[in-house]
Amino acid sequence: MPSEKRGVVIAGGGIGGLSAAIALAAQGMASTVLERSNFCDETGAGIQLGPNAARALQKLDLLDDVAAAAARPEAICLFDAHSGRRLSTMPLGDAILQRYGVPYLTLHRADLHAALYAKARAVAEIKPGAEILDIAAVADGIDVLTKAGKSFGSCLVGADGIWSMVRDVVAPDAPLRFGEATAWRTLLINEGLPSPFGDNVVGVWMGRGAHLVHYPVRNGRQVNAVVVIDQGDEGVGWHRAIDAGDLLQRIGNWAPEPRRLLEQAVTWRGWALYRLPPLTSWSRENVVLLGDAAHPVLPFLAQGAALAIEDAVTLATCMAQSESPPAAFRRYEALRKPRVTQVQKASWRFGRIYHAGFPLRASRNIVLSARRGDRLLTSFDWLYGGAS
Repeated sequence: MPSEKRGVVIAGGGIGGLSAAIALAAQGMASTVLERSNFCDETGAGIQLGPNAARALQKLDLLDDVAAAAARPEAICLFDAHSGRRLSTMPLGDAILQRYGVPYLTLHRADLHAALYAKARAVAEIKPGAEILDIAAVADGIDVLTKAGKSFGSCLVGADGIWSMVRDVVAPDAPLRFGEATAWRTLLINEGLPSPFGDNVVGVWMGRGAHLVHYPVRNGRQVNAVVVIDQGDEGVGWHRAIDAGDLLQRIGNWAPEPRRLLEQAVTWRGWALYRLPPLTSWSRENVVLLGDAAHPVLPFLAQGAALAIEDAVTLATCMAQSESPPAAFRRYEALRKPRVTQVQKASWRFGRIYHAGFPLRASRNIVLSARRGDRLLTSFDWLYGGAS
């Protein structure tokens, strides 16, 4: 276990990094979180937290705080975006609680981050404006130079996201690859929105080469909408804008209902999706990766944040139970990698199903229309019921 005097340095003050600080504190370990921003950016809009994420938050004693700012959708409704026909409805709400013991939540990413930040600030040292400039191994630890000064720790946790600088230390020859898709997001005020858009549900509209997801956030006062389109512009950042007319051209001949929703949004912001080839190892000596820094996942199962929080809980447990950071990191990776790999592969498959063209689209619609919602829910037991 790392020396409490030296503590652990965490690169990244996002969902994964703050979760790691909280999880380490629960195991009696001090940490310092280095975040390059000043925690004033609310980009990212909505986020879905399935029961596996809720269970991980419960282990951090944060579920009640997060749930207070969230919606609890009653169902996931699957539609064919071209015909507008509802294909299937998977129950959430009480069905999720009864089956998994914790809720399915949808919320604004900033609200999740605020709950994590409030807890982490009470149990860890947090340094904003601390962009990392250099990382060096020193005797029995890691020396991290940032714009805010130096931080020394027994080890370094890289939770600095998909464009991780820490990953360059662990796997310098692991380039990101464009995931051949672009996502566009917006927030709508939930006043007078027609059903199902104003309902307390997650809606998924599946079209050829694109799909739309919408769900309530901020206790239902707003609706988050995301459109994912095949191809698009590689390198698009979080703040790239597109108008509704351009977006409507890209989705093609969708039904009037989802098209009208897209027209209501004033501004859409987009980002390109990237994939990372599997890393040979998630760690190197006293440096380890978690979340998107180690294993970015495509968004089709809404599991990116969940995997990062699960990573944090498992990593902290392994560090508390191991004699040295490298030993802890090896055990952490052995526990997490099979699950992460399964989620990554499943997310890719779901993307192909969501964006299917003829004839796969017809087969998909027949299968979903014939499948009962409760049976659909049980097919996610491997995901929602499990977490390392």
